[in-house]
Amino acid sequence: MNRDIISELIIGIKNAGKAQKETVQFPYSNFKAKVAEVLKKEGFIEFSSKIGKAPKRVLEVGISYKSKNIPKIKDVERVSKLSKRIYLGSDDIKKVKNGFGKLLISTSKGVMTGEEAKKEGLGGEPLFKIW
Repeated sequence: MNRDIISELIIGIKNAGKAQKETVQFPYSNFKAKVAEVLKKEGFIEFSSKIGKAPKRVLEVGISYKSKNIPKIKDVERVSKLSKRIYLGSDDIKKVKNGFGKLLISTSKGVMTGEEAKKEGLGGEPLFKIW
């Protein structure tokens, strides 16, 4: 049975924020680390770091808050799923929540936001929307 590691990551981060946790840990994979790196660059999380040695490595993510109890991540929406893959061209990439949110997309040059992919003229698989 296949697991949707991206859904596990984004829902885990969102739920940890709602539970007012400081950090949350996930089994490590390079793809999760790249997604966390983009989320850090966009300000949705504080940090991400690899802990431990193979085969028991984990990815630790620091939750970012607007104020003391309000997490920066309000909600997430998975776009392309294991059961239904979706691919977008650079012309099909739209703003999320009138520019208040971000679309993360997996392109041939790695994981990036929809805005970056559109600037570079790249399409790809939209992973999720976050705001």
